[in-house]
Amino acid sequence: MNSTDTLDRLAAVIEGRKPERGGDPETSYVARLLARGPDAFLKKIGEEATEVVMAAKDAEHGGDAAWIVAEVADLWFHSMIALAYFGLSPKEVITELERREGTSGIEEKALRKAERREHEARANLREGSQP
Repeated sequence: MNSTDTLDRLAAVIEGRKPERGGDPETSYVARLLARGPDAFLKKIGEEATEVVMAAKDAEHGGDAAWIVAEVADLWFHSMIALAYFGLSPKEVITELERREGTSGIEEKALRKAERREHEARANLREGSQP
């Protein structure tokens, strides 16, 4: 077994908790978040990201670094709920990370910024050409 298998199994559980697949918001935390929609799970992602930062700051000052792992696990879990909600999978994230492998982070960020500008320019052109 490898870590991708673990992510795939967790993704399958999350998929099975979707309300349209019979997930019950009364008995399942995941089903409840999915039923409430993006505001619910995005709020949790924000909270968990903050907790990762706090755990890291604590570890920097002598706290237990194991809390970072626990908080990152919570962050990943809630991020996987967001992926499932939008019809995406952990495999797509892994593929993106593999695509970036060997690329400078500085170069990658500059490329994404240029791509975003190009996308926005195309969208503005479409909007401007509509009656």
